[in-house]
Amino acid sequence: MAGVDLYATFVPRALVEWPAVWQQVLAVDARYNAYRTPTFPQFRTQYIRRRSQLLRENAQDFEEDPRSQGPRGHRRSVSRGSYQLQAQMNRAVYDERPPGSLVPTSFANDDKHLLACCSLDGTLSIMTLSPPPASVKVVLRGHAGPVSDFAWSLSNDVIVSTSLDGTLRIWNTEDGRSIREVRDPEASELLCCTFQPMNNNMTVVGNSKHHLHVVNISTGKKAKGGSSKLTGRVLSLSFDAPGRILWAGDDRGSIFSFLFDMATGKLTKAKRLVVSEGSSICSISARSWISREARDPSLLVNACLNKLLLYRVVDNEGTLQLKRSFPIQHGSQHVHSIFCPLMSFRQGACVVTGSEDTCVYFFDVERNTKAIVNKLQGHGGPVLDVSFNCDESLLASADSTGMVIIWRREQK
Repeated sequence: MAGVDLYATFVPRALVEWPAVWQQVLAVDARYNAYRTPTFPQFRTQYIRRRSQLLRENAQDFEEDPRSQGPRGHRRSVSRGSYQLQAQMNRAVYDERPPGSLVPTSFANDDKHLLACCSLDGTLSIMTLSPPPASVKVVLRGHAGPVSDFAWSLSNDVIVSTSLDGTLRIWNTEDGRSIREVRDPEASELLCCTFQPMNNNMTVVGNSKHHLHVVNISTGKKAKGGSSKLTGRVLSLSFDAPGRILWAGDDRGSIFSFLFDMATGKLTKAKRLVVSEGSSICSISARSWISREARDPSLLVNACLNKLLLYRVVDNEGTLQLKRSFPIQHGSQHVHSIFCPLMSFRQGACVVTGSEDTCVYFFDVERNTKAIVNKLQGHGGPVLDVSFNCDESLLASADSTGMVIIWRREQK
């Protein structure tokens, strides 16, 4: 199926762990690659592939940096896992799609190789990354406007998506068929969506007229009592694991918590936190507990404050208390972050975020100093979204130029 160019560029351990300069070289190449032969995108793809190959060959000629070794010559862990560039999806082959055409990106639930991306041209692409080479499995077509968000159902047989055309669509992920279309009752742009984790028959959507709606995807109707109003455009949503508390963030700097009735879909507004007046809450991610050392329920927030914020959930109404923050470059774009899925079972706890400086950052939330434990370079624009597969063996990152990079975890 035409439309996506995926290619493998396997980078040796040395290229990731020691010579950060090679990552920087590749990042500069990626940043300026769009200016090379703008009418011949295949050349740009071939150029980056060849550049990666040359860097790989050159990296093997250098000895390891002594600074990366411990006092007895043992290698220090650079992060919870060093990630190597594995594959790249180039927006240039997407038939003249506008810049930023691929932004939200998400692996399927409990799946290692199924990845979906949505686009400003109104489509969603579901890709399989194994066996190599990676390929497009199906393209979901039907939205008349840019796709703003999407979510996988727990069983991965359904995807729900929202669009600026004012519609919510439910898709069959096997054949790409649109099962149902639900129009926003206010005819407003739909900006975000999420499934109720314990009842995937219900989904929550947020719109540009400050409203939340709970929708029954089987009937296409709003749940009775399942609507509420925020102070601004609803940009982000996240449930706690049991599905009893819903957090919603808006573009006025507020995070609201709601109690969710799983039997009826009714929303009861509980708490409001003003993170920063006028700052967009563009990403919320909830976690029941992060690690053996950090067992409190937590919320990870991106709020256009040049910081990544980690909150502690202190009660059953979703009240938030700031635990700590991490410096990133984030002033205006919709940057997302995630918890590492397996960190609960290891010592330490990591979170991963995009950044407007074109890098992907790993932070250890339990470190009091030098919290950055890894930094991935290779994008040519602000990194807006990141997504892990279920076992952390692959990390997908998407930037504002429409490029998605797949990073493979180093095998110890």
